[in-house]
Amino acid sequence: MEAAAVLKEAIGANRPILGVVLGSGLGFWADHSLQDVKKIPYAALPDFPQSTVPGHHGCFVLGRLHGHSILCMQGRVHYYEGYTLRQVTLPVRTMIEMGIEGLVLTNAAGGIGSSLHPGDAMILRDHINFLGSNPLIGPARKGETRFPDMSEVYCRRWRAAFHALLGRSGQAEVAEGVYLATTGPSFETPAEIEAFARLGADAVGMSTVPEAILARQMQIPVFAFSCITNYAAGRSPGPLSHEEVGVTAAAAEGRLSALLEAAVMSFERRG
Repeated sequence: MEAAAVLKEAIGANRPILGVVLGSGLGFWADHSLQDVKKIPYAALPDFPQSTVPGHHGCFVLGRLHGHSILCMQGRVHYYEGYTLRQVTLPVRTMIEMGIEGLVLTNAAGGIGSSLHPGDAMILRDHINFLGSNPLIGPARKGETRFPDMSEVYCRRWRAAFHALLGRSGQAEVAEGVYLATTGPSFETPAEIEAFARLGADAVGMSTVPEAILARQMQIPVFAFSCITNYAAGRSPGPLSHEEVGVTAAAAEGRLSALLEAAVMSFERRG
């Protein structure tokens, strides 16, 4: 992969152990929490998709946190921007080519469940792919599983270690739930949200699922959480807007930073 080759040259011998995808309004974490930071803009990588959404800076950030070497995506690209799902998942595939052993995915989401409120976090236990497509459509690459199992997309062992760490550190527990991905870019209608609730969804968003599917195919453990930035349509007292996403994420910055750090610290390397 040309992008991986250029990225390897840019960061040198410091191979990342973890990949972290920072969703809408969450890019601050790479700047505020990592040490020995080095940034590589997506624009510097050949044939690499470019983010067009406010709040997605569009660069890789290599840094360290408590001894872990981490490669962050400071912003992602989305299906609704006009990219194919193969293009949407290219950044994660590139991180896997770089040698990551685990992947942390984050997103901003609308709360469907009655117990979820703006500013809350939700750990993904499972997902519903409502995108109408799949990033694995097309020829399988040599050595890749054609029909990967999706019984446990989000690593149960990692989630258990995360919850245990929160308990030991005295942090408040975080609920687990089911995330449903739609294409966007329009927000959902109240009738759609009602249907999604009946399907078992606790939160709804426009990302994460394609990257999780690819990582599962590549046998990379995945941990994911949503920042609930708004009530979903029909649950919200007013109209929805993307600006609300950034405002809520900024207000919850301290809590989200602590959760991301806990996700990193609870990762257990294989073997």
